[in-house]
Amino acid sequence: MNSSTNPLQGIPTNIITGFLGVGKTTAILSLLKHKPESERWAVLVNEFGEIGIDGGLLNNLNGKSDEVFITEVPGGCMCCTAGLPMQVALNQLLKQAQPHRLLIEPTGLGHPKEVLEVLNSAHYQNVLDIQNNVTLVDARKLHDTRYTSHDTFNQQIDIADIILGNKQDLYQAGDKSLLQDYVRARKGKQIPVIFAEQGLIEPALLEGESKTAWNRDSHDHHHHEHQHQRSHTSDINSVAIPASGMLMVENKGEGYQAIGWRFAADKIFNRDTLYTWLSGLQVERGKAVILTEQGTFGYNFTADTLTELPLEKVAESRLEIIATQTDAHWQAQLMACLITHSS
Repeated sequence: MNSSTNPLQGIPTNIITGFLGVGKTTAILSLLKHKPESERWAVLVNEFGEIGIDGGLLNNLNGKSDEVFITEVPGGCMCCTAGLPMQVALNQLLKQAQPHRLLIEPTGLGHPKEVLEVLNSAHYQNVLDIQNNVTLVDARKLHDTRYTSHDTFNQQIDIADIILGNKQDLYQAGDKSLLQDYVRARKGKQIPVIFAEQGLIEPALLEGESKTAWNRDSHDHHHHEHQHQRSHTSDINSVAIPASGMLMVENKGEGYQAIGWRFAADKIFNRDTLYTWLSGLQVERGKAVILTEQGTFGYNFTADTLTELPLEKVAESRLEIIATQTDAHWQAQLMACLITHSS
């Protein structure tokens, strides 16, 4: 479709969005597994936390790394600062990948309307073809006003062309109809509401022009107010880990806090001890890639689920937790999961 000598044009582009812990990364992995062999796909991943983990998980698990190009934008909503972090990362990704399709996963606390504004700007008008935006929703969360009153949660529904009611295997009677009614009330019309487990998305759902793409002629731009409080100015993922072998960083915004760690490659965790600790955490969201004495594993966890998957070797252990309130004891508990080696 594209070559290095021809300008990029009309790249089918989908936003895959949803609130924290709803299964966006799992859904993208499902899509990548069904990617046509002849196509190159690009994935732009935004993480609320400062520690980049999604890229490592996706690269390890998609199984088609030669045809899949993944770029991360960590450290909060990528639409901040007039969309500059997103534009820089997106431009580099498109140049490198020359993709046949682009998937964009904003952070669960990001503002999808602003992401759409960037994608529909004059700069990308001929480059990108905005197709169906897919929003994942866990219908059980509609019983909790922390979600239904959260502007970002509702924005994600507002920009959707398709709603995927994920984790349906955990629903109670009435949850499905509750989601259908909520979407109809938000949208003022009926749009497809599909239910799934494990983020399973049929690739055919991506096809079709988005009906909610940003109107370039509209002057009623949505100005959001949110602050991400950062304790540093550099990219924490590129700085050297100090002699202690551990680096910790925090971030907060939108009513949530994030804490993340990077560990030097010689820091090895006890797999069983770590799994037990992760299983006991009551948090909104967590991800990790960890070097253990039994191999390398990826972890994906919420308050009610914890998945562990074997990975290829990674350069270092990384872990990120997002919660309404972080716990000052977590770091000591995490360090207790390390295997002590004599030097």
